Amino acid sequence: MRLSLKILVALACSASAFTAQAADLMQVYREAAAYDAQYAAARAQRDAGLEKLPQGRAGLLPTLGLSANTTWNESDTTLRAYGTTVSRNYNSNGWSVSLSQPLFRWQNWVGYKQSELTAALAEVQYVQAGQDLIVRVAQAYFDVLLAQETLATAQAQKAAIAEQLEAAKRSFEVGTATITDTHEAQARHDLAVATEIAAENDLAVKRQVLRTLTGKEFDALKGLRPGVRIDPPQPADLGQWVSFAETGNLGVQLAQTSFEIASREIEKQRAGHYPTLDLVASYGRSGSGYSSTAGGGIEVKSSTIGLQLALPLYAGGAVSSREREAAALNEKARADLDNARRQAALAARQAYLGVNSGLAQVKALEAGVASSQLALESNKLGYEVGVRINIDVLNAQSQLYDTKQKLAKARLDTLIAQLKLKAAAGTLTEADLASINALLE
Repeated sequence: MRLSLKILVALACSASAFTAQAADLMQVYREAAAYDAQYAAARAQRDAGLEKLPQGRAGLLPTLGLSANTTWNESDTTLRAYGTTVSRNYNSNGWSVSLSQPLFRWQNWVGYKQSELTAALAEVQYVQAGQDLIVRVAQAYFDVLLAQETLATAQAQKAAIAEQLEAAKRSFEVGTATITDTHEAQARHDLAVATEIAAENDLAVKRQVLRTLTGKEFDALKGLRPGVRIDPPQPADLGQWVSFAETGNLGVQLAQTSFEIASREIEKQRAGHYPTLDLVASYGRSGSGYSSTAGGGIEVKSSTIGLQLALPLYAGGAVSSREREAAALNEKARADLDNARRQAALAARQAYLGVNSGLAQVKALEAGVASSQLALESNKLGYEVGVRINIDVLNAQSQLYDTKQKLAKARLDTLIAQLKLKAAAGTLTEADLASINALLE
């Protein structure tokens, strides 16, 4: 049956949100990458983590220092045999340059290897933050699209119920229907108004979430193309995705690197028992306005070079205690790695099943929309000829709009599940977001 003018107007108004100049997913993502505070914090954390490498390298390089001093001296010397006092006022000063080059400090070498791992850890954390940003932006974007669809559905359903309410009133006035039909339609209309108000509020909230990510309010967002086809995950094998996740997941990589750092920490603390050997050298000059030996002012230049050996003998058990502490933390890191692998595998399974389930739901709901549309048209025709009552038409309308909303949600949820699946495998990139962006109008 031909849709009424009210329904057409409602649908036209809802479609206006997807007209020209609407922002797409990649545009929103670029805005978020430049504005999101969480991503900016991750970037700064990465930059700070990279500084661990030169800090670790510094333990292997020489240290050079300069020191200088100047002192004013005043002394009074009394000779008891003669009862006379000799006063001397003079300045003494000096400077020296010292060099120390570690030759054997095993803890410094281990610390340097740890700094390499720490820098790599910072890079992985930043990449993980980027993947998290992709998922958060897509989720916020699709939440707005779904809220828009929910509002459009509520408005169209309200318009359709209003039309049915008018028809029920006319039928009652001419005596072809009871007042019950009017009351039922009025009740549905009041409920539709409440649903529309809730949908408007939810859309406003979802827009604010997107604004928090991007710092901008978008007048319109591009929606999915009508009847868009979503491809299944490739490879179509759950076991392969789980295997990818157990090795490639960024959380697993972080835990693996943390475990390697903890393992080296044991070696670093054990080095507290080892001797250290340094090459030391110095050069300096000192001068004094008076010397009792020389009987006048002097100036001394000195230079030294040599080896300095230090062997720790006993430190109250602190070194051994720190070694045991490092061993315990290493076991913790090992357990964290096992947990990260299990969680990555679980995330991959959930996302893979979510994609496949979503694809099946989309197919079923597409058929459901078509059959619900036919059911609505049949009920409207039956109502006109007197074989269906008003509540039958209202129920058919509710079923159609509910199915349409579920179909929109199933499509968007499936796309999010695809992104989460690739994130679980550690392969999510901007290219994956761009491929979804290509599905938009």
